[in-house]
Amino acid sequence: MYYLIFGLLYLLSLLPLMILYRISDFAYFIMYRIVGYRKDIVFSNLTLAFPEKSEEEKKQIAKEFYKNFTDTFIETIKLLSISERGFSKMVEMDLTACIALAKKGKSIQFHAGHQFNWELANWKIAKEMPIPFVGVYMKIKNKAINKVFYDLRSKKGTVLVSTSEFRNRMHELLKTQYSIGLAADQNPSNTANAYWLYFFSRPAPFVTGPDKAALKNNTAVVFVKMIKLSRGKYKFETEILVEDAGAESPGSLTVQYRNILEDTIRKNPSNYLWSHRRWKWEYHSGLEDKWIDTKQAPR
Repeated sequence: MYYLIFGLLYLLSLLPLMILYRISDFAYFIMYRIVGYRKDIVFSNLTLAFPEKSEEEKKQIAKEFYKNFTDTFIETIKLLSISERGFSKMVEMDLTACIALAKKGKSIQFHAGHQFNWELANWKIAKEMPIPFVGVYMKIKNKAINKVFYDLRSKKGTVLVSTSEFRNRMHELLKTQYSIGLAADQNPSNTANAYWLYFFSRPAPFVTGPDKAALKNNTAVVFVKMIKLSRGKYKFETEILVEDAGAESPGSLTVQYRNILEDTIRKNPSNYLWSHRRWKWEYHSGLEDKWIDTKQAPR
């Protein structure tokens, strides 16, 4: 089954991007106009994030989000056969400051949100960083499709480890100098052990692992802003949050992460993954000791 799926996707990837984007347009029409894929979740999220925006403004953001969503899938398929020259045309990213940190002996945590197109950012960082780049990913249930994407994501040297295996393998993977990519806006599996703070207009739980690991290992922490300039053209900006995380207080990096992610989303709201439930958990008084925001917890 793997070879069949890979073969079909590879043949599709050989098409010029101009034609692939027509396929993306059709997929957008089906997902948004016909099926309405997670439309209720998207509009609910947009209402929570932007209560000040009109219905028409939220509708426009939603339309652009679905277009970006289908474009990302098509662009990821294109990576199966893309040339180095073709890839370099798609991505603009200056890693000079990060490489300098690595040369000073620092390990680096790259923090990002679910902004498009994270698959391109993964390739670019793995390709250029002079130290191993570890990528933590969620396994796809279908084994054949999971292998296709595993091979694709590791093509430029990313050391991939699934979320379910990371805890058991982290000591092996992080025992020498490393860099690691973490999407820290995922919903934690146990909200009672999460950090709680506002995300836009409502409290949300944040995973504690990235914050605690950075403090424990005294890594540098770099936020990656993902900016879609146009179809097939992305700019990934790196901002060093701290060089020595060991000097930070618990939770402070999560607050910084929330601040910069929220600001990045506000500047380009359609480039965020609005189809997942970011606010599916309710804050309550029993979580007061987990509240880390500078703003007061809701009563």
